Amino acid sequence: MTATTGKLRAFLDAAPAAALVEVTEAKGSTPREQGAWMLVTQDAIFGTIGGGQLEFLAIGKARELIRENVATGALDIPLGPEIGQCCGGRVNIGISLVDETKRRELTQRAATEDESRPHVLVFGGGHVGHALSAALVLLPLHVTLVETRAEALPGVAAGTRTVLTPVPEEAVRGAPAGSAYVVLTHDHALDFLIVAEALKRKDAAYVGMIGSKTKRATFRSWYLREAGGAEADLARLVTPIGGSAVKDKRPAVIAALAAAEIFTALSQR
Repeated sequence: MTATTGKLRAFLDAAPAAALVEVTEAKGSTPREQGAWMLVTQDAIFGTIGGGQLEFLAIGKARELIRENVATGALDIPLGPEIGQCCGGRVNIGISLVDETKRRELTQRAATEDESRPHVLVFGGGHVGHALSAALVLLPLHVTLVETRAEALPGVAAGTRTVLTPVPEEAVRGAPAGSAYVVLTHDHALDFLIVAEALKRKDAAYVGMIGSKTKRATFRSWYLREAGGAEADLARLVTPIGGSAVKDKRPAVIAALAAAEIFTALSQR
């Protein structure tokens, strides 16, 4: 069971009465897309349909249904000045009380969504590796931290899967299609081996390596001459990760920039 599915089950188990709030139609500029949903009880919520006055009205309607034991309800909300939310679009919301059948359906939906989450493999448990794992695990992703040193694994962010192995490139070979690979180990030679393996994966959504222009040039020379790599594959390598516009190299800053870059690449897939 994934963390999200587990949290959903715990929420439902603690809620004798709950209502499902779901965006059934979204036109124009809206906070969330069609299909976005949340759960509401008399004193708690799980998830979000975008916040703001839209969500406030939906929560109020859901709690009204719970109090009055009305099975279903709906809202048709224009996102204009009249509700103090000027997105400009229009949202239709369906609301229904959650029975046992709906509880099972929601749990299965969450499990299916969790299973479809992209995978990100972070190679290296140094300061940046830990910070990057902590940033990525907040996103709808499966995050794995791969290390060759046992002492580098304690303190990894909760929700991160860890792999201790003397041959980290094997984790590349066994990763699901469409994965992202981020390489930032304690050893440049090891970085090069892992990146070369990742570039063999034509299905990789992202291959990144921490470093500088000098490190990229050194890798390029090694990759083309020693590893038998191709220029076309080399063009897929992102280094430095997180871009070069921000010069701050503190681990948390690099992690934030790289996480956005990685998630963008995965989303475009």
